[in-house]
Amino acid sequence: MRYSTRFLLSALAAAQFPAPGMPEIAFLGRSNVGKSSLLNALVGDKAAKVSSTPGRTRAINFFLLSDEKQRPRLTFADLPGYGYAKISKSISAGWPAFIEPYLAERTTLGLCICLVDSNIPPQASDRQLVDWLRSAGRSFAVVATKIDRLSGNERTRNLAAIKKALELEEVLPVSAKTGHGLRALWTLIDNVQAAHHPI
Repeated sequence: MRYSTRFLLSALAAAQFPAPGMPEIAFLGRSNVGKSSLLNALVGDKAAKVSSTPGRTRAINFFLLSDEKQRPRLTFADLPGYGYAKISKSISAGWPAFIEPYLAERTTLGLCICLVDSNIPPQASDRQLVDWLRSAGRSFAVVATKIDRLSGNERTRNLAAIKKALELEEVLPVSAKTGHGLRALWTLIDNVQAAHHPI
């Protein structure tokens, strides 16, 4: 299905979240994992601002996706990146006040897309996120970004390392630059949308 995308709002507190309605897909990952680039590659538009300085996203940014008849179908939630040392401690300390309630309590959250950098070893913060989502009973998929930067052997080795470190059966390799893996990622997203809007 083809979607048009528009920015909905930025939330810095649970009280600012949009009213529950459409199924939501949350995108999470370290601040330099290429989250904004992947979001823009998915929607075919510069919806998410790509910054040369990781860690610029402070709020949860919500984007509404509508079908060809302009009927709202999905919401993308772009969460602040984690694990970037140069972010001030005051901002990092304030994150749980609205990040954890969103992930734990949001009734319309259908899938969490956890992004990891395929070019580096899995980080402790990535494992912490996956473990937290497991304990919370949230549906999630782990997506390995920047796969275009790896040779075939490197790709096989690094994906295996991610699966082992995060105790996963599947990891979806993607590239915002080449489009590799985007169709498979859209299949996951469309399945969430179809479950909410059965034909």
